[in-house]
Amino acid sequence: MKKNILYIALLIVFISSIGFIILQYQHKEKKMEAMVYTMLPRKGLLAKTDEWILTQKNIALLQRKIKANSNDSKSIIALANYFILEARATGNYPYYDMAAMKLINDALKIDANNFEALTLKSLIYLSQHHFADGLATAQKARDIIPYNAFVHGILVDGNVEMGNYDSALDCAQKMMDIRPDLRSYARASYLREIYGDYTGAIDAMKLAVGAGAPGDEATEWSRVQLGHLYENTGDIKSAEINYKIALNERPGYMYALAGMARLALAAKEYPKAIDYYQQAAKDATGNTFMQELANVYFLAGQKQKAEDLTKNVIDELNKNAQAANTNESIGHYADKELSYAYLSINNVDKALEHALLEYNRRPKNIEVNETVAWMYFKNNEADKALPYLQEALKTNSKNPTLLCRAGLIFAKKGDTVKAKKYLQDGLQNNPTIDESLKADVSQQLKNQNIVFAK
Repeated sequence: MKKNILYIALLIVFISSIGFIILQYQHKEKKMEAMVYTMLPRKGLLAKTDEWILTQKNIALLQRKIKANSNDSKSIIALANYFILEARATGNYPYYDMAAMKLINDALKIDANNFEALTLKSLIYLSQHHFADGLATAQKARDIIPYNAFVHGILVDGNVEMGNYDSALDCAQKMMDIRPDLRSYARASYLREIYGDYTGAIDAMKLAVGAGAPGDEATEWSRVQLGHLYENTGDIKSAEINYKIALNERPGYMYALAGMARLALAAKEYPKAIDYYQQAAKDATGNTFMQELANVYFLAGQKQKAEDLTKNVIDELNKNAQAANTNESIGHYADKELSYAYLSINNVDKALEHALLEYNRRPKNIEVNETVAWMYFKNNEADKALPYLQEALKTNSKNPTLLCRAGLIFAKKGDTVKAKKYLQDGLQNNPTIDESLKADVSQQLKNQNIVFAK
């Protein structure tokens, strides 16, 4: 009898607990639904552009339309699109992705098959590194309207992130056939880079830049990507020219400033690199460029600053990752970034843990496999690194960082022939690879007594 009473009491407590959790969840959902998002004030030079003045006017008009008619899907989606664009312009993805996702979900409640809403939802999923969800949502949108260039572009991105490179190539070709423009040229460039064709990647990105209006964010973003391609091929002069043009066309453009910082870092002009990153961060929100800045502090001998800043970055990334774990539709998965952040403070165990978490989400992606291979190498487990490295090399990528890491891993395994080949290919143009990686390469060359012509 006592056991039955105890069982009933425990059951009541359990049911009450479940009920409390459900009520809390429902309260949170209602609070989210009632949340009204708007544009946040911009910082620095971004706040002084004509584009910002026009954007604010358009936002205010859309908000009035939505207030007058809550079922105005066209205005809801237009406002969501502004939030998505503002996320890239300011780097404040956590806020604006959340704002856009709420609006998009509102539009999908009105019409679950709204094509534009589905494409933007997919875009936000990709931005937040919910790659599998982003790809599935884009495929649903594609089934509604098969001959749309924009959705095929999102399918390119989703398939690349999930490591479906053949599918990405098919989607890129369809996108190009439907509408050859800045977006399609930029994606063609990225795929050519993945497959080791830097000459073709540069040509395609030049077309992307030429297809856009000078000063537009998309145009100058493409120009910065062109500069980065030149960096990876050792053409520092052309990289600098493109970054300076971007800064002239779009003063204070944070991504161009970051490019100039990388060039200063490669020249070991640490104060200059720090200044460029600090300028870039003035217009950015959150931790954009903070890990890069921490790395420069470390190289400049300011180790405490570097460590403190990296810990702040790790805390913020963990917070965003936790949001992803508790909210299936938003929150930034950040395990790849966390892996490198932990490595920078020599916490190899945590670095490997997060690399494997990312791998479990997308085991076919070459960058993720490179990350896992590198973390195993740093943990003195070259045997475990090798299969991941081989997967990372499957597209014949010529990324200099990947090639240098491959050379180090093969050298550790005693394969001096492959080590020499990859190290020579990685360093042949003295690209702007990380200083710590260069140090690892130099040390390994001494250890293995590998010599090659420069």
